[in-house]
Amino acid sequence: MILRGRPSWYKPDVGLASRMVLTMFLLGLVYVVFGVVIGAIMIHYGVSLFFLIAFALIIAGAQFFFSDKIALAAMGARYVDEADAPELHALVERLAVQANLPKPRIAVINSSMPNAFATGRNAKNATIAVTTGIYNQLSTPELEAVLAHELTHIINHDMLVMTIASFFSILIGLLARNLMWMGFWGGFGGGFGRRRGNDNLGALIAISLLVSVVVYAISFLLIRALSRARELAADRGSALITGAPENLASALLRISDRMPHIPEQDFRQAQAVNALFIVPAIKGDSFMELLSTHPSIEERVARLEEMQRQMERGPH
Repeated sequence: MILRGRPSWYKPDVGLASRMVLTMFLLGLVYVVFGVVIGAIMIHYGVSLFFLIAFALIIAGAQFFFSDKIALAAMGARYVDEADAPELHALVERLAVQANLPKPRIAVINSSMPNAFATGRNAKNATIAVTTGIYNQLSTPELEAVLAHELTHIINHDMLVMTIASFFSILIGLLARNLMWMGFWGGFGGGFGRRRGNDNLGALIAISLLVSVVVYAISFLLIRALSRARELAADRGSALITGAPENLASALLRISDRMPHIPEQDFRQAQAVNALFIVPAIKGDSFMELLSTHPSIEERVARLEEMQRQMERGPH
């Protein structure tokens, strides 16, 4: 994170950094093993991995370059200038200066749900989107903390990190579908295998499909874990930028408390960009934390409260 200076209470979060490094290492290890095993089988039996990789690159590239526009369009966000939202622009501009960032564009979403997200492939093309609900329901210090959280996502290049992390997951998904297609057309001991003159081809395709599904499931969980770690890092960044972790903790609790009272129409609209929001638009605790893109509110608030205590104690 690039800041003009760190407060005296700041201490690196070794546990969080280690978790992120370990998660990325495990992702890389899973993909390398998968590539060696499946690549050898597919190349030997004439499946064009080049085509699959090229197609996955196109999907990842589209995700990287256009997902911000898709997310904003899905939420019906509209860009606002300083004349439309002078206080919001002033807050973002001041925080961007503190974070040593170019000022991102600002968009507003007409929704009663209190929420916000940042998107854009880099700092020069970033946008922070806020709902009218969050703008009207949070206090100025709470809104400032939320905006600092979103700025940290931009600082940390989170969109690039998650695009790279999910690239091979996209490739594995394509490969699994390709293998299923081969099986339906006679690969599992049928016509395709006989045409190739190898009775074992069907079994190898079945094994490859099973490996693909298992690796996809593992990578899905690891990417979710990485996403949760990035959210914790953005919470920490908000505390660093504002110097007031308690404000973000208060904002998270207020947003979470409002979720059960949000109209169903606003919830349905939010599903497309749930992973980007500072708090996912989910009612109750019916989802499994393991599958969530965000840590629990309890964990986030506990970490912020500990940062607040560190700040109040000062340097040792």
